[in-house]
Amino acid sequence: MKINKNIIKELNDYLEEFNLTEIEYTEKDVKVKVSKSRISKNIETIAPDSERKILKDEISIDNSKKITSPIIGTAYLAPEPGGKKFIEIGQKIKKGDTIMIVEAMKTMNHVPSPLDGIVKEISVEDGQPVEFGQIIATID
Repeated sequence: MKINKNIIKELNDYLEEFNLTEIEYTEKDVKVKVSKSRISKNIETIAPDSERKILKDEISIDNSKKITSPIIGTAYLAPEPGGKKFIEIGQKIKKGDTIMIVEAMKTMNHVPSPLDGIVKEISVEDGQPVEFGQIIATID
């Protein structure tokens, strides 16, 4: 069987053009499947010694924890429109306190804080769509 390289090239071009990870083509008894790996390679560039020297005062350690959305849905910062927000920046919260609600398929899902701390940042707006794993708040 002779493989038509033009078909493979064209399918590969479609992967790039439409940002796909896999595409399949079938014609009669010939089936061609083209895929690409989603593994990203970390490329580290090494700065010259003059740029690598950092003063101790310039180094800051960020001990804050990121809270991510457990589901896809719509984020609500208060239990009802115009109501008091669950959290505010600078507020001290405890593990288990509701930080916001994420509505999915008409179900209101309370998102609890996984730890005690102080709210450093709220990363979403009220009524904004959120994705699974998206950072919704930061706690110190």
